[in-house]
Amino acid sequence: MVRGHEATHHAHRPDRPRRLRGEEGAELLTFTLFCSDVARDRHGVEWEVASPGLRTIVLDGDEVVADHDIRAIELAFFSADVWPDRSANFMRVCLDAANLRWLHVFNAGVDHPVFGLFRERGVRLTTSSGASAVPIAHSVIMHLIALCRHSTRFARQQAEHVWERADVTDVEGRTVGVIGLGAIGTEVARLATEFGMRVIGVRRSPTGDEPCETWTTSRLPDLLPMLDDLVLTAPLTDETRSMIGADQLAALPRGAHVINVGRGELIDETALAEALRSGHLGGAALDVFEVEPLAGDSPLWDLPNVIVTPHSAGTTDLSRDRAAGLFIDNLGRYTRGEPLRNETP
Repeated sequence: MVRGHEATHHAHRPDRPRRLRGEEGAELLTFTLFCSDVARDRHGVEWEVASPGLRTIVLDGDEVVADHDIRAIELAFFSADVWPDRSANFMRVCLDAANLRWLHVFNAGVDHPVFGLFRERGVRLTTSSGASAVPIAHSVIMHLIALCRHSTRFARQQAEHVWERADVTDVEGRTVGVIGLGAIGTEVARLATEFGMRVIGVRRSPTGDEPCETWTTSRLPDLLPMLDDLVLTAPLTDETRSMIGADQLAALPRGAHVINVGRGELIDETALAEALRSGHLGGAALDVFEVEPLAGDSPLWDLPNVIVTPHSAGTTDLSRDRAAGLFIDNLGRYTRGEPLRNETP
């Protein structure tokens, strides 16, 4: 249910920031935050330290929030525990909150159309970009090794009690292309280098401080034929949507692997399935899909050279804690009138 709660149990919630006197007489603004019950219980004390006098209205099940509570909401924290089961309820309240001025989200990508609605209203939007970079990069390395070590094949043989030896492939010496060198791609590049792989990053405008050799996006056609592994970590934009189609997949060497932890819409899934089915690609590991959940009749489920994971590469306790910590830092900044971290244009 969605139920209104206040940390200080005040009966009246005005629709604008309240003013509070600090210990030394300094005047502080106080705000009303919309959040989940789980996030409030875990971090409420830290929020109060960051923003003294903060009041909370809490997402707690399916009870409808009262109109006066909706009007009171000025800030909102879309925390990891809300996604995906309670996302619709949470966002519905935020969209109805006419006085909402700032929304912080636990995730890095804000390409979903709902975030455009907030931007149109002038709501400030910040993300937890980077909070999940380490576990997602670890997942990528796991998949790079698993595809070379025939993990799906051996798992099937184990289930069928079949003892059938097979040679496996070294990851050392392979050439890996990482498309997108944000926090995730940068960490993938760093780790892959440690495993002895040659890493070539791709981004629109190289800065010169990347942890690997880096090419511009315009050189992608030249890069693809060189790759043993193609890793997609790019955000979804007009430029990156469907950037990997049938032609790009055909340009990869026979037996190459594709790993996608960016967005499902970066790649043409129909073309990908065909390249895997034909044997042109040696395998793929996919954590994101064009439509989620992945449809039960998708051929990707049953292809023997595909690893499917349900958009879970970065959902760890440490990544949730980092996202929560970034919000706490931003809450203090917002209260003090300072610039926010990871604010999107």
